[in-house]
Amino acid sequence: MKITAIIPARYGSTRFEGKPLIDILGKPMIQWVYEGVCQSKWIGEVIVATDDQRIFDTVQGFGGRAVMTSQSHPTGTDRVAEVAQRLRSEIVVNVQGDEPLIKGTIIDKAIRPLMKDKTLQMTSLMTRIKEIKDWLNPHQGKVVVDGSGFALYFSRSPIPFPRDFSVEQILSNPDTREKLLSKKLYKTIGLYAYRRSFLLKLAKMKPTPLEKMEKLEQLRVLEKGYKIKVIPVDYEPVGVDIPEDVEKVISHLTRKA
Repeated sequence: MKITAIIPARYGSTRFEGKPLIDILGKPMIQWVYEGVCQSKWIGEVIVATDDQRIFDTVQGFGGRAVMTSQSHPTGTDRVAEVAQRLRSEIVVNVQGDEPLIKGTIIDKAIRPLMKDKTLQMTSLMTRIKEIKDWLNPHQGKVVVDGSGFALYFSRSPIPFPRDFSVEQILSNPDTREKLLSKKLYKTIGLYAYRRSFLLKLAKMKPTPLEKMEKLEQLRVLEKGYKIKVIPVDYEPVGVDIPEDVEKVISHLTRKA
């Protein structure tokens, strides 16, 4: 079974322009992501999909493979699908280019269900929220799943939200915070695995109202009536959404060194 990972990398991010090329301990962020993906035991090829010559040249410079794509794509999913059209892979993994700490062992956990269950069309990953600040952070995606692990909803807002408490009560009362966190709140990890045929179908669908409101591409899948299997993993993502996040990544890497 041929499996390809595609990393969409856009220079003109509205929140952090040029972030794929930001230096992290001597390497551009896109290289950290690329090398992490290459650790997967099942992914056969890794491709960076970009619309910017600077990113293309950087990837080629460290020995990676890059493909130029259209500048008109509204989402990373659409950019990944453009590259996937040229492939013969059965499974395509969309790895977000702003997750510099991602590892192949984590990615493989999203791939495994697709290998075992032919009825699945798309998977993603989630991890426990351990701090209230992550639950409240609008830059951090959250997810609620059903009893079988399929996504019910994704949001940038804190979900699920307890009816009996306000944000002020939660922040001011340690016992309330601990009780809430014990309910297994989950945040998303920037990674999606698809059957190639489903990805190409998804890219032809128009962006949906909830997707446009939340700025979360996964919602297009749910709004169109499809399912996403979300697998829990023991992994703490440190994504780079804004410039201040770079120091968090560097702090994490230097602690691990």
